[in-house]
Amino acid sequence: MMQIDGALADLRRLVGRYGTLDPDLAARYAHVPEEHQRPDDGGRGWDFGITLVPPPGDVPPVESAVLVLFGALDGQPAHFHASAVPEDLDLLLTQRSLSLRQHPGQVAFPGGRKDPEDADHVQCAVREAEEETGLDRDGVRVIGTLPPAPLTVSNHQVTPVLGWWDRPSDVFVVDEGEAARVFRVPVADLVDPANRITTSLTRGAAGNAQRFRSPGFLVADALVWGFTAIVIDRILDLLGWSQDWDRKRIVDITDWDASMPVPRTDLTG
Repeated sequence: MMQIDGALADLRRLVGRYGTLDPDLAARYAHVPEEHQRPDDGGRGWDFGITLVPPPGDVPPVESAVLVLFGALDGQPAHFHASAVPEDLDLLLTQRSLSLRQHPGQVAFPGGRKDPEDADHVQCAVREAEEETGLDRDGVRVIGTLPPAPLTVSNHQVTPVLGWWDRPSDVFVVDEGEAARVFRVPVADLVDPANRITTSLTRGAAGNAQRFRSPGFLVADALVWGFTAIVIDRILDLLGWSQDWDRKRIVDITDWDASMPVPRTDLTG
């Protein structure tokens, strides 16, 4: 079983290879030794294969950032044991309020749009996380940023800010109009193949319908899908933490929303 310091080293190497390390770490970790590079990512790297290009005359993508915050669990053991992941490693997530206009009820990383007062994406992500979850920002060590990823459905360009919880603090729902839930998920349970599915969502009227599929995670009495699940899936792959899972285990969530029980998983297709 990997120790918690090994997970932190892996996260540093991930940012060193694909993104931008925090200046305090850059001098030590900017170069990624060849033996630490991960050749088994299928050649995808961080590229999601999507370019966010607004229609002519439309507004440019909204700059935003999310905090992808890893840390040690507070007495909540993982249900699954994975040799590549420490048992006490977890990830901070929120569930958006059902009353929100965009992405209601979806599980997400804490974060939001970049304000003019934010000096950079790091400041944006940490500020938003503090506002949404009540965490103590002084206990968060920023590792660095990964390249921005497109969130096409709402025309956002999202910069993931990778963080490490040196001193975890209590987290809670600060504003019920913004979030329904704030919780921490064991990373080993995200890795567990039994908790992994492919979600299928059909948008549009018959004859012009479009199907959207994404990785999904059934953890902590919640369904993680869409943008957040895509980012988690890619991070796990690039870290070398993921395990083989049944991608043909498909759950249709077209008529589902977060006010309903978590979908059944005995549907395939």
